[in-house]
Amino acid sequence: MATLLHIDSSVSARDTSVSRAVTETFRHTWAAQHPDATVIYRDLAADPVAHITADAYAAGLADPRTHTAEQAAAFAPRRRLIEELEQADAILIGAPIHNYTIPSTLKAWLDNVILPGRTVAEDSTLAGTPTTVVTSRDLSYAPYTPEEGHDFVQNYLTAVLTHTLRLDVGFIVPEFTLAQREPALAALLPLFEWSRDRALHEAAARARAAAQYRVT
Repeated sequence: MATLLHIDSSVSARDTSVSRAVTETFRHTWAAQHPDATVIYRDLAADPVAHITADAYAAGLADPRTHTAEQAAAFAPRRRLIEELEQADAILIGAPIHNYTIPSTLKAWLDNVILPGRTVAEDSTLAGTPTTVVTSRDLSYAPYTPEEGHDFVQNYLTAVLTHTLRLDVGFIVPEFTLAQREPALAALLPLFEWSRDRALHEAAARARAAAQYRVT
């Protein structure tokens, strides 16, 4: 049975969050290809995972047979998050730009699932899994814009997801989301609407492609 791991991290509600709207389109399109599929959903804004602790970190580097009671207890939530990731035939992450980078809740999740020798290895248990990241942003950070060079989401997540976890990553980037709620930016509304609609279309297309992965 196919499994999708869907993670949202926007602090905004569904009716105002563009990243949530785009990930929802992906999820529904993917699920339509697999009516009996499993969707593992984590809303990191509503239910954040714990930041990694010294015991949880040390336990990840040690033989489980040597764990102290504190290490075993601290590592159990990490194990659950890693197992969810390993079960996935496709991964979907909503990662809106927050103060030029990813939400802290998403960083905490990443710190928990990055485990040398298991998710980080030449024979990584995650290698090649199709992964779609929806990274919405308030303005445009493209070359020749005033915000050029201030986006630390795509370069960071490319390094972590592609080079560290060896996932097959693609980005969907809706822009100018601030125009929908800031009157001074009303002139940018057409650009926002075009970017949002393009993102929704890309989400549906990527979902149909991802639905074919590892499915027999």
